[in-house]
Amino acid sequence: MGTIDGTHVPVKIQGKFRDRKEGTTQNVLAAITFDLKFIYVLAGWEGSAHDSQVLGDALSRPSGLKILKGI
Repeated sequence: MGTIDGTHVPVKIQGKFRDRKEGTTQNVLAAITFDLKFIYVLAGWEGSAHDSQVLGDALSRPSGLKILKGI
């Protein structure tokens, strides 16, 4: 068991990494355990990407995020 959240990290690049507020960010998804150990991080999505897109990508990768059933 743990938690999952996404955040926008400010970056200094141009182009597609604009977020919906016209800032330049990168969307980062992280999953941690309750004792605050990172178990999964997916970085690299442009700031305008919706959280559901990032989560879908993390779940679809062969070695991506795994969610246990029945918990």
